[in-house]
Amino acid sequence: MKILVCISHVPDTTSKINFTDDNKKFDTNGVQFIINPNDEFGLTRSMWFKEKQGAHVTVVNVGGPETEPTLRKALAIGADAAIRVNTPATDGFSVAKQLAKVVQDGGYDLIIAGRESLDYNGGMVPGMIAGLTNSNFVNNCISLEVEGNSAKVTREIDGGKETVSATLPLIIGGQKGIVEESDLRIPNMRGIMMARQKPLTVLEPIDVAPETASVKFEKPAAKGAVKLVSSDNLDELISLLHNEAKVI
Repeated sequence: MKILVCISHVPDTTSKINFTDDNKKFDTNGVQFIINPNDEFGLTRSMWFKEKQGAHVTVVNVGGPETEPTLRKALAIGADAAIRVNTPATDGFSVAKQLAKVVQDGGYDLIIAGRESLDYNGGMVPGMIAGLTNSNFVNNCISLEVEGNSAKVTREIDGGKETVSATLPLIIGGQKGIVEESDLRIPNMRGIMMARQKPLTVLEPIDVAPETASVKFEKPAAKGAVKLVSSDNLDELISLLHNEAKVI
């Protein structure tokens, strides 16, 4: 089985976020980038298929050279090969078209992407890849088993879970539950050394015009000052909640 895992290169949630060019551009200075968490859950699940069923795992990213350390980490975790499509990830539709080309050329049986990325939370790329490649698609995946040419998938739905069956090729929008956080793998020294020898192929992008563009970014409003009220002064607390906070 050939598996392709789509990897987004996203800022660590502990990074301090700033914008430049009159709040029109994300400032990457001093920002630590990581594998998108939803993608890492899918990558970890692909390692199970590699170890139990002999699957070959390739990771792919759309981005510039700055994303290669993230791909190398995926290789250190255990992926067999990596592909970088050499163009900035400008919007979901253009990214999906670039990835769809990789999927069509690679003959993959299973394509695992995160349900959404941590930075823009668009949640559109996996479904668009499925539409562009005419492949089966299951989103919000929290369980995945593959036997031969068929898969059994459990996904979250409003108010519960749904288990469905599908034939390969199949595209998955994965999330926490497809593996748990305790299952995530930290690259060891052997994995890091081996990652340096694994192939990382750089592909030139196909000609795709972006469909959307970011007009402006804005940070959430700063938190207001905190008022401390003595536990002995319940009347003052009630007054503040009623007259200022207006929650009672």
